[in-house]
Amino acid sequence: MGLCGGEGSEEREREWEEAAEAVAVAYDSCTWPPPVVAVCGPGNSGKSAFSRLLLNTLIGRYKRVAYLDTDVGQPEFTPPGFVSLHVLEEQTKDLTMIYLRPPKRCFFFGDVGAHRNPKLLLSYLFGLYDYFLQELYCFNETDNPQKSAIPLVINTSGWVKGIGLHVLSEILRYVSPTEVIRLRSPSEGKNLPDGAFWLDGHQGDSRVNLIVIRASQNSPRHLLVKKEARMIRDLRLIAYFRQCLPRDFPVFSCDDLVQGFSAIDPFQLPLSKIQVIDLHCQVSAPAVYDFLNGTIVGLGSSTCLPLSSECSSPWCIGLGFIKAVDIPGNCIHLITPASHHLLESIDIIFRSCITVPTCLLQVSDEVDDITERLRDL
Repeated sequence: MGLCGGEGSEEREREWEEAAEAVAVAYDSCTWPPPVVAVCGPGNSGKSAFSRLLLNTLIGRYKRVAYLDTDVGQPEFTPPGFVSLHVLEEQTKDLTMIYLRPPKRCFFFGDVGAHRNPKLLLSYLFGLYDYFLQELYCFNETDNPQKSAIPLVINTSGWVKGIGLHVLSEILRYVSPTEVIRLRSPSEGKNLPDGAFWLDGHQGDSRVNLIVIRASQNSPRHLLVKKEARMIRDLRLIAYFRQCLPRDFPVFSCDDLVQGFSAIDPFQLPLSKIQVIDLHCQVSAPAVYDFLNGTIVGLGSSTCLPLSSECSSPWCIGLGFIKAVDIPGNCIHLITPASHHLLESIDIIFRSCITVPTCLLQVSDEVDDITERLRDL
């Protein structure tokens, strides 16, 4: 599969496959509750690659598997800034490709790191896990295959020091996984503490099955990793908004994307209907619209509230890119692949701190230029 790369990669691949198979065969789908597996480790250690391998292995046994993505910076199936819950029914053929999948449920965190608001991030993750328990981990509806208990794989962030370790520990305590897969780097200073570190000084079930496997060794140097992470985030965002264009629209360069996005007739949301929520800082009401133009925002509806005591924020319906804010015309012009049917219910916009790809920023710049020329007439 080429998951690990580098010296000894075949041995690591075999170790990963054996670990995934051990989780899958340890449970009898008829008499035991399916596994809840958390995959942990430092950044760039191969957590996402192993999670895909584990998903494929579990799908082969259970047919349906849930996937909880807690990594807002490098999510597996969504653009950056999301935490999401997916239900997968097909194996991933290529474990190295970027895929976008519509989630079962998701929240928009609006940033690529947890440091701004770890409390909010945890409330989102607890809300998603509560939804999984209520809707997908049921044992009293055996006659309903859509609500029969299924396994859960939890992919975690590579930020495992300081606040990152605190967030991870809170997740593991709340979820109480049956298995924790820990990827171990040869650089000891990067690794998580040994044992059930999240239970240190707390009550909990210490009978969790801990499995330690070696991390991927094909990691580039630190600065290159940062640059690569930014590129992957941009690619995911571009792939998401590419869905606004016809499938046969030719894209060979950034200029093609700019031309395509510029030609899209934007959806218009009435300002009077919209509540703008800033997830990470407070902006005074008169100035709130000044910061929206040329930004990526989350789209929400007050009718889409999760059934969770841990989180009262609405589910996110999708992302939008705001081309222009027309205050005199009481209108927000935005690009989004979300259906017009869903957009009719939008009454909440979540501001974000996510960097906008250049091809989208140029669309906003063109709108600003046109607006300035019209004012000069």
